[in-house]
Amino acid sequence: MRKFLPVLLLLVTFFSQAQDAVQWKTSVEKVSETEYKLLIHASIIENWHLYAQNQPLGEEASIIPTVFTFKGDGFQLLGNTVEETPITELDPIFEEELSYFDGDVTFTQLVKVTDPNRKSIIGFVEYQACDDERCIFADNDLGFSLDGSEVVFGDKKVDQKSVNLAKELALPLKNKELLKEVQGSEVSKERDLFSLFILGFLGGLIALLTPCVFPMIPLTVSFFTKQSSNKKKGVSNAILYGVFIIGIYMALSVPFHFLDSIAPEILNNISTNVWLNVIFFLIFVFFAFSFFGYYELTLPASWGNKMDAASGSGGLIGIFFMALTLAIVSFSCTGPILGSLLAGSLSNDGGAMQLTVGMTGFGVALALPFALFALFPNMLKSLPKSGGWMNTTKVILGFLELALAFKFLSNADLVEHWGILKREIFIGIWIVIGVLMALYVFGIIRFPHDGPKKKISFYRAIFGVAIIGFVIYLIPGLQKSKESNLKLLSGFPPPVFYSVYPQESDCPLGLTCFKDFEEGLAYAKKNDKPILLDFTGWACVNCRKMEENVWSEPEIFSLLNDEYVLISLYVDDRKDLPKENQFNYKLPNGRIKSIKTIGDKWATFQTINFETASQPYYILMSPELEILNKPQQYTEAIAYYNWLKEGLENYKKYNFSFQ
Repeated sequence: MRKFLPVLLLLVTFFSQAQDAVQWKTSVEKVSETEYKLLIHASIIENWHLYAQNQPLGEEASIIPTVFTFKGDGFQLLGNTVEETPITELDPIFEEELSYFDGDVTFTQLVKVTDPNRKSIIGFVEYQACDDERCIFADNDLGFSLDGSEVVFGDKKVDQKSVNLAKELALPLKNKELLKEVQGSEVSKERDLFSLFILGFLGGLIALLTPCVFPMIPLTVSFFTKQSSNKKKGVSNAILYGVFIIGIYMALSVPFHFLDSIAPEILNNISTNVWLNVIFFLIFVFFAFSFFGYYELTLPASWGNKMDAASGSGGLIGIFFMALTLAIVSFSCTGPILGSLLAGSLSNDGGAMQLTVGMTGFGVALALPFALFALFPNMLKSLPKSGGWMNTTKVILGFLELALAFKFLSNADLVEHWGILKREIFIGIWIVIGVLMALYVFGIIRFPHDGPKKKISFYRAIFGVAIIGFVIYLIPGLQKSKESNLKLLSGFPPPVFYSVYPQESDCPLGLTCFKDFEEGLAYAKKNDKPILLDFTGWACVNCRKMEENVWSEPEIFSLLNDEYVLISLYVDDRKDLPKENQFNYKLPNGRIKSIKTIGDKWATFQTINFETASQPYYILMSPELEILNKPQQYTEAIAYYNWLKEGLENYKKYNFSFQ
């Protein structure tokens, strides 16, 4: 069992939050002309343990000890890496004596340089860290500069120019303790997670109505109730079948937790990556035409056959493989819906956890009928018969997939500023898709798998009217007017200022804003006004919602326009920085990050000064860089208004000159 514990710990890692439990830094002390001490400093966050190199049980220990390696030639290691005296005690979770470190610890490696041209040494650390609930197993590169002027790390260098430019990003902030707690963050996260669960649940309900899944409900429920030895056993098997369905769809999010634990920014980078958004656009168009009936999306038939054969083994294993068979054979209908959920979750700030919640909602909706009808088999009689309505559902989903596809093309267009999908063009495309959907619902246009033309039912007519109503709602969005805001869709179309019409400002709502921190700071000092620092993104849905639903409120707009200097920093802007402003930045964990674009610069600026990578993220500060109150994130208008007023009151109270 002990041999399998590291594997189990890795699985726990997948579900951990995107947070580095241990921060690594390096330094060098010169001992003589040829000997150096390589110092490796580990800062361990509260309540976590970093396990020592040497354990009381040696290789038999259940945990993975910390291991350092050093690569390259031109130097010799003098002895082993020396660590401070660890804490050694009986671990109640692993039930054995373990050695670990809390807080801060320094490891020392003595080296002798044999090549006088050797300027740096590269190291590598593998380690495990745990708290009372979870463990992580991770690794980090370590770079050591021997001459103090340059750090060489792999193929990248942090030269003196890079060091100087990185120092310029760090702000001498005052009242930094206020940054430890973010207003509205927990509420908004809980609301976002709940919303994604509901969206996933609705996606699962829609999937139930497709030809791939709906006919399976009575067949599967009948199998459990008739093939089991008694009714109680049949019900328990059907419920277990549903539990396995939920577990299978939850498991699809596991790899993204692994990515999240490697680098907290990685999911945000994926969601704003230009070419990935273009690929999503093409995939969703492909999905749409499969729903229209021009071709079928299926996984290899051998997969379904193997799973179906395995399901005959009986017991828990057989029920699990029955659930897996359903997931595989229904892929042609559920795949595009799951793709929408995947892409939508990656575009949000909660990353992997939001994806897990959405997948769970999808699985719950898909599993619910099997358990419900097993408990109440008489309800099966009330199910509508399979028929052409299921194909109609698929085609309507195809139109929705097509509309969603343009959202991803819009993301790429915004980030790269191509100008091909301005707001009015985007809305126009949605109007065309809406009109085509209405024509289909009313039977005017048809697709390959549609049956004989029949009289339009009452409910289908009502749905068609609803689509026409939505199209009418979109039409004002083609105009340059206040009605073009389309608040119900805020965050989906491009922002109002990204328009085919000439705009007074390229800032949200026509406000005066600065997209460079130094320029905005200089303006704030000159005009004696506090700063609203806005970390945002071109492809950030919640940022658009805040701007179009919250900032547009008259009282809030007035405060932003009259009382504050707005500095909006876009962390996903892919415009290249001038060559002289590009540099390499060494992260606290030892990795080297290339700062080549405007977005790279402001994302790093946010991380250095505010230790966060989420958007939207708002800070109020004085021109003297004093934090006025706790940061704010996505929230309601009332809370945001009170937060802005609090910042103004604190600005006055701190005896700054205020206008």
